[in-house]
Amino acid sequence: MDKYTLTHKQPTRKDFVDTADFDQSEIMDIIRVSQVVRDYIKGGGYLNSLFHKVLAMLFEQKSTRTRVSFETAMAQLGGHAINLAPGAIQLGAHETIEDTAVVLGRMCDMIMSRVDRHESIEALAKYAKVPVINGMSDKVHPTQGVGDMITIFDHWPEGKKASEIKVIFVGDATQVCNTLCDMVTKMGMNFVHYGPANHKIADEWLAIGRKNNEKYGGTCEWTDNPECLKGADFIYTDVWYGLYDAETPKEEYMKDFYPKYQVNDEMMQATGNANCKFMHCLPANRGEEVTDSVLDSPNSAAWDEAENRLTAQRGLVLYFGRVAEATLNYIKQQKEGKNAEEKI
Repeated sequence: MDKYTLTHKQPTRKDFVDTADFDQSEIMDIIRVSQVVRDYIKGGGYLNSLFHKVLAMLFEQKSTRTRVSFETAMAQLGGHAINLAPGAIQLGAHETIEDTAVVLGRMCDMIMSRVDRHESIEALAKYAKVPVINGMSDKVHPTQGVGDMITIFDHWPEGKKASEIKVIFVGDATQVCNTLCDMVTKMGMNFVHYGPANHKIADEWLAIGRKNNEKYGGTCEWTDNPECLKGADFIYTDVWYGLYDAETPKEEYMKDFYPKYQVNDEMMQATGNANCKFMHCLPANRGEEVTDSVLDSPNSAAWDEAENRLTAQRGLVLYFGRVAEATLNYIKQQKEGKNAEEKI
């Protein structure tokens, strides 16, 4: 199969709520679209695949990367994004999320939402007639997961098979950790959550990861033993007290995580792999979960990872906007010098 061919011509689901809803082949379709479109745009190509299409961006949380990447993606693809910031609409004041979903679905072509609680994104998906993309909930961060997997592919260790790749998530089992567990094991790699027992990844996610292992290969585990660091190809961390933990005092988190789970030069050296890459979904609390020396090092893939949020969002809006195949065909014809018209 060449890079312009999809296994799934259309999405198997209307919505992108959780990566665990999709098998390996469909996740690879999304990644393939994302990569091809990235290369085409970076090479000076222009696309109007989503001309006159509108994405409603509904936020219950502040956002930098998610908002900017989706808004930029829609602009680069000929569409438009509307930012509905916290408190800017009736949601939560005089209108239910179900009614909001119905209204936005009648006015817009797609909805992306970052929500406080996962039940809210499920309600949006249920009641909106248009595709709904989960921009992060307290359970999962699927758009981050797509960008993370693109970043891992970009920095793939030369000569290694998937079954030889080891990805370690360090610290708190955040929604980013949950999604990474699913994505890494779905690609047949080895996933480890290295963190304290009172912040370990839920058994539900270990079960999902191990079910993926049965189908695709690899392993999935949690441990608090630093011996797990040996042989790591990717070390990933997230903040210790993030968007959904405002009620927990910082001092308590520091007692649980610092200094054992801080990603610093010593931890990177403990991998025994001079080429081990560092990843972080950002924003980072420098000097807490990661040191400046690691985040700003040549081995840091965090900035590529941030840029790949845009790579992922372009692929997601094209795929769930049901124009991915047509877009790939157009790009292929352009590459072959056929000067085709973009018929979307």
